[in-house]
Amino acid sequence: MTELSSRERVLNLFAHKPIDTMPCFSGQGMVSMPAIDALGLQFSEIHMTAENMAGAAIRTMEMFGFDAAVVPFDMTTVPEAFGLKAELYETAQGLKFPTIPKKWATVDEVRIPEDFLERGRMPVVTKAIRLLRERIGQTHAIGTWILGPFTMAGLLMDPTQIMRMVKKQRAAVEELLDRLVMPIVMLAGHYREAGADYVSIREMSTGTDLLSPKMWPDLIQPRLRKVFAGMKSPKVLHICGSTDMIMEMMNDCGADAISVDHKTSLTESRKKIGDTLLFGDYDGFGLVKEASVGEIREAIKKSIDAGVDAVWPGCDIWPDVNVGNMQAINRAIKEFGRVPSPAVPRL
Repeated sequence: MTELSSRERVLNLFAHKPIDTMPCFSGQGMVSMPAIDALGLQFSEIHMTAENMAGAAIRTMEMFGFDAAVVPFDMTTVPEAFGLKAELYETAQGLKFPTIPKKWATVDEVRIPEDFLERGRMPVVTKAIRLLRERIGQTHAIGTWILGPFTMAGLLMDPTQIMRMVKKQRAAVEELLDRLVMPIVMLAGHYREAGADYVSIREMSTGTDLLSPKMWPDLIQPRLRKVFAGMKSPKVLHICGSTDMIMEMMNDCGADAISVDHKTSLTESRKKIGDTLLFGDYDGFGLVKEASVGEIREAIKKSIDAGVDAVWPGCDIWPDVNVGNMQAINRAIKEFGRVPSPAVPRL
């Protein structure tokens, strides 16, 4: 069989079909300052227009040999569409991500407009996905991501307050999480209709570094099951931090792939989730900025030997990458990724 296109490589992976080598891609933020600089843009500008957003995603993809482009790049688009003000730092120089300076103080204040898909910068993200489909959709995969209910709640209200409420006002937190399930499902479907090939649900605030695993069966898992039941495949569940103690529960949420970061044991995860796809787990900051080529190759090979089906970052790739490091990471993935893994056959 001839060499697969980038798009075929990614889609075959999700379908458990033969691939020639592991794809280089991500389900988290994936944009680089070298690509932004090459476009003559400031970091703040890539969040403001669909042309800039799609252009930065494509240039990053091309510069480092990724098999997919991913948008959006920041976590504030949905809270902004719900009615909170996002600070985009339009006049700031350098790398400063958008934030939500003023959040809602109580659950009762949280509002989810029926037309949130048309508000704020949501049309910008939608158009960016459509532009990606037009420009690279025949040759490369298109990815996107959405925060999970609990993590989303921590952007709408103060996350420390949410954590306190879990213990003292549990019913109020559950009511808020239930209200967030359907908008997340709607947004996932909307992104797929716009042209996304796969969608990651990032429930980053529920790793056991932050939340007791005892909270998972009743507070987190039921909502994630509803989210994934309403989504089309391919669909990925990503959680940052340590997830060893909740891996079986993650695998029982209905995602096609489980994504973890470098604090989690890949070997144990592989055993626990069986044939479900396992993605992870290189350090998206240290490896892309500070590691030597030898350290990069060792880290990539270690992940593959542990049984991952795709080596991808355990969180957002920090945009201020070292060009040589990022290129070395993707070269190593393509080289060592020709070794068969347990879940996906190689050509």
